[in-house]
Amino acid sequence: MAFTLFHSQNRISCKEGTDHWIPFTEAEVNARERFDSNFMVKFIQGKLKPNGNGTLYEPTKVRTAPLTFSDEAQTVFEAGRALWKYYHSKPNIKVNASLYDIKEYFQGRNEKGKMNNRSQDETYNKLIADLRDKLDSLAQKI
Repeated sequence: MAFTLFHSQNRISCKEGTDHWIPFTEAEVNARERFDSNFMVKFIQGKLKPNGNGTLYEPTKVRTAPLTFSDEAQTVFEAGRALWKYYHSKPNIKVNASLYDIKEYFQGRNEKGKMNNRSQDETYNKLIADLRDKLDSLAQKI
């Protein structure tokens, strides 16, 4: 789960609609507004409710136990939380931003529309490098 949420190839964007992949609560990242979706937080916490889409023979099954994560995965979440928190401290942000949107905010795009590899913001560069480092450690464990 942590690897998928924070991998560099995760290109989910709030520009495409509601971002259901935000793995943090508003309080955890000091968001100024409520997120449009708290699906991922509820999924991780094991607090999803049945939606009634089961059938007579296959009733809806909902996991009610929180997910447990390895130490490496937990450090990925901590690094991600620090990045989201830093993003939410900035002006003119999209409250429902995904990791991809956050990267685009800080790194910008070149004249051809390709996302730049680095940002002018050194704090962001340190936070994203830390996230990548933690993700690499998790990948080695997987």
